[in-house]
Parts: sequence; C-alpha cells; structure tokens
Amino acid sequence: MLIVDTHAHIYSPDEKRYPVIPKPYRPPGDSGSVPSLKRRVEENGVSGACLIQTSTFYGFDNRLICDTAKAEPGWTAGVVTLNPDDPHSPVLIQSLVKQYGIRAMRSIPGKDGRIDSPGVAALWKGCQAAGITINALVSLNNAGALAHMLEWFPEQRVTIDHCLNLRAGRDREATLQEMLRLARYPNAHAKLTFLPTGSAEQYPFRDMHEPCRRIIAAYTPDRCVWGSDFPCELWTPKSTYAQHLKLFRELLGLETAAQEAILGATAVRLYFGGRAPRRG
Repeated sequence: MLIVDTHAHIYSPDEKRYPVIPKPYRPPGDSGSVPSLKRRVEENGVSGACLIQTSTFYGFDNRLICDTAKAEPGWTAGVVTLNPDDPHSPVLIQSLVKQYGIRAMRSIPGKDGRIDSPGVAALWKGCQAAGITINALVSLNNAGALAHMLEWFPEQRVTIDHCLNLRAGRDREATLQEMLRLARYPNAHAKLTFLPTGSAEQYPFRDMHEPCRRIIAAYTPDRCVWGSDFPCELWTPKSTYAQHLKLFRELLGLETAAQEAILGATAVRLYFGGRAPRRG
C-alpha cells in the first residue's frame, strides 16, 4: 500500500546556516533531522513526506524547507509558511514554487486574528495562481472565517490542519460539529493528525476514534489524509511513529479502500501532482 506522511516537521543541526528564533521549541537530539525522518519512513514503509515549515523554530524563514525540497525532490513535498501581513508574500510564494518546487503553503490568520483577513486573501490568490495546495492552520474560533475563504476560493484545494485542532474537553463537540459543517465545501480536506494530540487518554486514544470516523464519513476518504506529526518525540509523545500509523492501518477498523485513500492516494493528488513519490 502506498503511504504518504503529510505532516513531518524538519530541523537542521546547522543553526548558522538556518538560524532559529528566540526560545525555539526544540526536539530532543536529532529526532527532527532529515536523516531521522528518512529512517522513520523507511522503517514504516512510507514512500513520501510533506515537509512542514516549523514556525516554532524558524518563524517565517523557510530556507531549510526550500533547500531540502530541492535536494530531495523524489520523495518530499515542501510546505512553507509565509507572513500574511507582508505585502510581498503573494509574489514570494509564486517564486518559491518556481525556484524550489514548493508544493503547498501553510496558511495562518493575519495580525487581526482572522483567516479571512485581506492579507490572507491576497496570499491565497498567490497560491491559486501558483497551483499549489493550502494547509489552513486554524482553530474553532476561525471556523466561520475559513468557510468564507472556501466560498471565495472554490477552486483552491484546502486541507484543514489537525481538523481545527480537535481535542478532548469543553470544545470537543463544537469543534467536531464545525469540521462536519465545513465538509459541505468540496474543496475542503481533513488532515487526520489529531488523535494523539487531542486525546485525553493514552494510546490507542479511543476517545478520538469515533470523531475521526465521523469526519471520514463526512469528507469521504478521498478528502482525508494522514500525517505523523514527526518528530513524534516532540509533537506526539504519547505515541511513536509506528503507533500513529497503526491507528489507521488497523485500529480504526477502516476498509482497505479507505486506507488506500487516506494513507496515500489523496495525498498524492494534493501534494505530488498525481505522481507517486519515490525514495532514492
């Protein structure tokens, strides 16, 4: 079965070439390095990975993502994060796509706290012109604003990172209901990375199984993707890479066709231009 990891953060030990922000959120040891990611994907039969710009380490400096995407084009898809309040960002994203083969952009709210602010809309226009996917990193409070953007950009492919950060607790049901409402937009996709981060339980996070199945049913497997949150030592300390993958290969009870779409086929369409990634 073809497997693509749509959510892998990477870090470099060379902090002179790739300087970090003050007080960075740092992974232990070399757990977030590219060689470490290669080991994880090889151990688990994963063919490709989306490299996510780690804003908690590099801010808006996307050089590591760009350099790695260009050096490892066969199996990676670079995902950058640009400042939505910088008027140069819409032109910059198109340049990064041409120069480095960037495949997607992670979209965050503007300085006003909204994902439908004018700066964000201008940046989405740049992404649409470049023909790349947008990963929307928003929470429950921006669900309505995200709906506006999905309406304004009906041809733009959009993946909702972490399903609005769905997690156990007071807002779980409200967040789930908003995710289900957003499924009515055919250009919206669900990134099913929230089980280990949102669960109030230990592995296998059974309190998140039913919400996950409901999201899959609403979006269909053809609009859902899996991601590991690599490095798991930092982002999902309650589960290993292999355990996170096992949730979808075995424990959620998904049929084979659903697994094939969620674990690979949908990601290939969104991030790899329809061509299966290959390592080596």
